[in-house]
Amino acid sequence: MPITESDITKLAALAHLEITDEERRTLAPQVASIVAYVEQLNELDTSSVEPALGGLTNEGERTAAARDDTARPSLGQQLALDQAPDPASGHFRVPKVL
Repeated sequence: MPITESDITKLAALAHLEITDEERRTLAPQVASIVAYVEQLNELDTSSVEPALGGLTNEGERTAAARDDTARPSLGQQLALDQAPDPASGHFRVPKVL
């Protein structure tokens, strides 16, 4: 299925992007080549590949890293900020990122 400029318009709308007509014309063949590349994976024979279930475990088996999901007390604001280099008003102070 070829990727058209209207497909690019729909993708841009879904991603909340504003693109120009020139960008739309440029992106259509680029996205089409990406989709064609990914579709090559459908040609691989994966019938002998076992599904990955969180590493080398069998389905339903628990790993050593698994733990019960139980509520525990939180760290607390004072203890969390105890080692902060420059806390301010109960928060972590970080440099501005512009």
